[in-house]
Amino acid sequence: MKKSMLSTNKLIFEYIRRDEEGNVESIARALDEVSLEVKRGEFVAILGHNGSGKSTVAKHINALLSPTEGTVIVNGMDTKDEEHLWDIRRSAGMVFQNPDNQIIATVVEEDVAFGPENIGVPTEEIWRRVEESLTAVGMTAYRSHSPNKLSGGQKQRVAIAGIMAMRPECIILDEPTAMLDPVGRKEVMRTVHELNKNEGVTILLITHYMDEVIDADRVIVMDGGKVVMQGTPKEIFSQVERLKEYRLDVPQVTELAYELKKEGVPLPDGILTVQEFKTAYCAAKAKLEGAFV
Repeated sequence: MKKSMLSTNKLIFEYIRRDEEGNVESIARALDEVSLEVKRGEFVAILGHNGSGKSTVAKHINALLSPTEGTVIVNGMDTKDEEHLWDIRRSAGMVFQNPDNQIIATVVEEDVAFGPENIGVPTEEIWRRVEESLTAVGMTAYRSHSPNKLSGGQKQRVAIAGIMAMRPECIILDEPTAMLDPVGRKEVMRTVHELNKNEGVTILLITHYMDEVIDADRVIVMDGGKVVMQGTPKEIFSQVERLKEYRLDVPQVTELAYELKKEGVPLPDGILTVQEFKTAYCAAKAKLEGAFV
């Protein structure tokens, strides 16, 4: 059985608003007893509409926020333990929505080198890591380029390489494709899946794009600061009406299959890909034609 990479237990987080004199004006509960676990090497996606709490969970795992109540354990370390703060951030690297917020150098390879240099990695090892990280994200040809001249998708891959050079065991991606065009989105998602499969990196992906989660090992759905659904992509997307109650869409092909099924076409629940749809539809068509012979 795979060991746990990260977990939360009855995690509560409250945003407290104070007036100029420091008196509490209001308390908003962003996370309400969230308990979840991600195993080593797992690819887990978190879905939820704006304000559901998914990004707040991500910031707790990277120890950018500290729990109001409950615990967050990353690689065996409690995020409330300040002594392990940097060890936690080395174990779980964070990739944000806007790559411009993470890229600080004027040359791609220097930006990738910044993280390991900051934590005291020897020079020779730094450049070995830079080479490996740029290769892993398919950006070696751009190592001498200025990040300002790269596309959004390329910048995001450089940001991922910068995290990879720190040798994290887990990468948290907080809506990494939200600002990208469809081509950039595909580039980044292909890179993330390759890191998971080839490098064994644990991935926690926070997204609102349904098609980005169909290849995940597991999907977690959040609403109102709570975990409301968990399961494989097929298990989650088989529940179209319930997802709509949480103001979430489903992949287009899943929606098509669902609507056809309502009209009497004998299709299975939770169809996720075009190929899956074609196979199921041909089988359903043959079944219907056979019924009229």
